Amino acid sequence: MKYGPIVAPCLLGLASLASGCAEKTANCAAFDNCVIEEAEGTEVVGDGDGNDEDWGDPHLTTNKDVDILFVIDNSGSMGEEQAIFAANVGSFINVLEQQGVEANYRIGITTTDNGNTWCPQGMTTPEAGKLVLSSCKTRLGDFLFGDNVDVQDLACNDICNLEAADLEILPTTTDVDPNPKPRPWLENIEGKKNIPEGTNTAEAFKCFGPQGVNGCGFESQLESMYLALVRTQTANEDSYGFIRPNAILAIVFLTDEVDCSYNKDWSTIFEATGNKVFWSDPTLSYPTSAVCWNAGVECYGDPSSYETCDPVDKDVNGFVTNDPAAAVLHPMSRYFNLLQGFEDDKQSLNADQEIIVALIGGVNSTGEPYYADVTNTDPYFQQNFGIGPGCTAPNPLDPANPVAAVPPVRLRDLTEAFTADNMFSICNPDYSQALAAIADKIGDQIQPACYTQCAADTNPQSEVVDPQCILTEDPPGQNNESIIAECLRNESGYVIDPESNDYAMPSAGVNVCFAMLVDPGGQTPDPNDNMTDQCVANGYNLEFKIARRPGFPAIGGTSITAECVTAAFPEQTCPGIGG
Repeated sequence: MKYGPIVAPCLLGLASLASGCAEKTANCAAFDNCVIEEAEGTEVVGDGDGNDEDWGDPHLTTNKDVDILFVIDNSGSMGEEQAIFAANVGSFINVLEQQGVEANYRIGITTTDNGNTWCPQGMTTPEAGKLVLSSCKTRLGDFLFGDNVDVQDLACNDICNLEAADLEILPTTTDVDPNPKPRPWLENIEGKKNIPEGTNTAEAFKCFGPQGVNGCGFESQLESMYLALVRTQTANEDSYGFIRPNAILAIVFLTDEVDCSYNKDWSTIFEATGNKVFWSDPTLSYPTSAVCWNAGVECYGDPSSYETCDPVDKDVNGFVTNDPAAAVLHPMSRYFNLLQGFEDDKQSLNADQEIIVALIGGVNSTGEPYYADVTNTDPYFQQNFGIGPGCTAPNPLDPANPVAAVPPVRLRDLTEAFTADNMFSICNPDYSQALAAIADKIGDQIQPACYTQCAADTNPQSEVVDPQCILTEDPPGQNNESIIAECLRNESGYVIDPESNDYAMPSAGVNVCFAMLVDPGGQTPDPNDNMTDQCVANGYNLEFKIARRPGFPAIGGTSITAECVTAAFPEQTCPGIGG
């Protein structure tokens, strides 16, 4: 393979290319057979055999932007679970940062606390979907619950090893706000983080992730997600701009209880002087979490092992209703429609993009929920939660009394509607595999930029294909298409910038460049031209890597077009391409 500068046969932009470019044609004519790809079709030049081929659209999929919302249960039973989660989150971030994924990610955190009649302001601090980004060491009071729960060390001090200076949130801009200021989320975009140089993101999350245990015990997981996403679209909110239009969106729930996203118009279902139709024991002077189960779930089959339990809309008197405004818990359509709207908008930019939803909750070790009444064997649990546990685990704070999690229903339906096989047990002692698997779902949507045609070899004597390509990028709505330069190469191959750990820019004034990956299996001594397994497995002979100088990310929705000389007989040059 040659390591000299790329041949750029035409630098006049795509408008001139559409009508033909003499210099480009002259370069192409040097080959026996070749096809020049155009943005609006195909111009065929020099095919002596008359076998002209149209190889379709040369646009590259290069989006690596990912926005992740964690909704973390901060009720009194969640100390150990938050500690396990924070300690294991490195496995999640490692996948996002690994070669071949290298996501430009943002991570936002909110809690399940949305307030309740029994959780008055002052006793809890309902976030109601606001993003939280502060060290747990500055919130140690949140890790106390009542007189018997103190998890300050377990869920914060023992795992957060950074000081305030290590956790300073640095100013950044967004697509909707060009003024740099600290934002309530973690981000790593094109290698540039919003925390101090030298602070590891996973270590920072160990401090930012734990949310405490003094949140409301009537968890509103779905409503917290809803409000968090709505806030990101609201101009006067701190989280405005967190969601990028083109970014992959992932929502991850960590909770040991069922969803209790109730309509505030029907708060009387919790009141001691109100309608107690959903109370497991109406003689009590206080409601239990069983209200949430009884108000929104119906089970079918043998109570000792139900066939299934499903969401249902009930009115204040306990009757099934078709009126969304009469349902005491917000209907599931509220949450389906919100996420579907986000997905539709994203698919208008990238048809393959899908919303990712994941749950670490009360399911068994294989991710399956289990529903059974335990009225006879554990009446206290049944009274408190309306159903038996979905999983159990040892309790390090009280070994004689294992902890248990309630099986999900509403959360299960939302997860399964958007992402298959993405539920994991909160009762497991280690979440690293679960978090890595969730991150893999994200990584699956970050596809390598395979050139999905068969590139012609301009130098048959080289050990690998030697392509001739022009790449352009087109930011949305700007009519400002520009040619991308090739990344810096020397006699040994592509140069890696030690500061960004990415391909080096060819000159000081260049902020984006491309590398051509052509080596399917170690044929060249240059490790930086190696193709990914995915492109090789599909029979492609060319892949692109787009590198950007830190601090100069692409505008959301930017499209990149690759125009290359393509092989006249692809079935011979690239057998099985696209398979």
